[in-house]
Amino acid sequence: MKLRRSVLFMPASNERALEKAKTIPADVLVFDLEDAVAPGAKEAARVLAVKAANSREYGEKEILIRSNAPGTPWWKEDLKAICQSKADGLVVPKVSDVGDIMGIQNSMYNAGAPCDMKFWAMIETASACLNIRQIAESGRRLAGFMMGANDLTLELHAKRTHNRLPIMTGMGMTILAARANDLCVLDSVYNDFKDITGFEAECQQAEELGFDGKTLIHPNQVASANSIFSPTQEEILEAKALINTFAEAQDKGQGVATFKGKMIEELHVREAERLLAFDI
Repeated sequence: MKLRRSVLFMPASNERALEKAKTIPADVLVFDLEDAVAPGAKEAARVLAVKAANSREYGEKEILIRSNAPGTPWWKEDLKAICQSKADGLVVPKVSDVGDIMGIQNSMYNAGAPCDMKFWAMIETASACLNIRQIAESGRRLAGFMMGANDLTLELHAKRTHNRLPIMTGMGMTILAARANDLCVLDSVYNDFKDITGFEAECQQAEELGFDGKTLIHPNQVASANSIFSPTQEEILEAKALINTFAEAQDKGQGVATFKGKMIEELHVREAERLLAFDI
């Protein structure tokens, strides 16, 4: 299982940040050409992002580059540069419908992207949430979704709340579509990077909802994300014990078993096996 517990956005215009990222224990790095880069610095940032990706000096980290949105003045050159780089994939903002997905895939092909290069769609509009099932079903190059809660909240005219209830429908629909199509799904960023308590609470909520990990804006968020989106040693031991208990019951011809006073069946074994895939 490819770990994507911590997905850290780094401003591609900041060469020092790109260098520092080599030592940050994030599972995934996203060199950002969009929100973190001023219009006048876009072209220089693109050069730095590609140079960093091509260096292959980031160990086992997955390297992605976030382009500017389709239709912007930088989109075509961003896409061409990323597709011809050694990045593992690209992140595309403002994806709203199947037409966007097909356009991205065609553009990647025309730009000479390797067959195994995939892209991530940022889900940050009402249209994207309403079209999420069709989006998830349409992309052979689609790796997964990244929630964009800030833009979604703005578009919905909603309030920013700690429990995120105003955007929970969109989050839930995105998780459902991802799981139905075997895609990865990542929670949105937490803006107050100094509020570790609040960040950890939001990570916990995301993990309980079924997200695979969380997108981050600051290195000090990495350790908490890695911890919360990983099983504890106690959970690993319990999963192994559950699997053994069920196997013993099956040897006796039983389809269910009792584990710690509760009935367990095949679905509980699958849950335990999925958890053990994180045993690193």
